[in-house]
Amino acid sequence: MIVAFSVSPAGDPEGGVSEAVARAVRVVRDSGLPNSTNAMFTNIEGSWDEVMDVVKRAVEAAGEGAPRVSLVLKADIRPGYDSGQLDEKVQRVEKRLAQD
Repeated sequence: MIVAFSVSPAGDPEGGVSEAVARAVRVVRDSGLPNSTNAMFTNIEGSWDEVMDVVKRAVEAAGEGAPRVSLVLKADIRPGYDSGQLDEKVQRVEKRLAQD
């Protein structure tokens, strides 16, 4: 399973969220599960239970001190593919692009 998620606290009078997002990303990276972060989402790969536990803890970390937290989550649930897809999906697209 691959999950792409974005978490952001709401209600910060300063309007900045990078510190809170960094706390969430730290939880993901410390989990030991394959992951990547880009400008919009953090991607994480593992079993349903592993991934959802990490997402929950990341949301809690991002929400420290905030009255509200926004979570956007998209999941690719593909039985039989438990690992390696985070990179392999991109490699398949790159291979097609190289053929052009």
